[in-house]
Amino acid sequence: MSDQFENVTIIKKANVYFDGKVTSRTVLFADGSRKTLGFMLPGDYEFNTGAREVMEILAGEMEVLLPGQENWQTFRAGDSFEVAANSSFKLKLHVPVDYCCSYG
Repeated sequence: MSDQFENVTIIKKANVYFDGKVTSRTVLFADGSRKTLGFMLPGDYEFNTGAREVMEILAGEMEVLLPGQENWQTFRAGDSFEVAANSSFKLKLHVPVDYCCSYG
């Protein structure tokens, strides 16, 4: 996957979650697709999805409990995982994580 995006619109207002421990910016593409570029501080988090999500880890490491799974999985820089629409997933971070999330 490329390390840059061409011809996009960036929403200036940040998406801020968990008292500022998770933040992201929305990137809109000409074809109507959407991504967020974000940063998470160490902590335990649970996210709900509206749309299908693919999370790509750019830096750092996280433990993930995916929907319907009993075992946590570790994802590191260069890894990605998918979460179905209308579900939830849990994260445990011991180090900061830089990420890109694609929707749809």
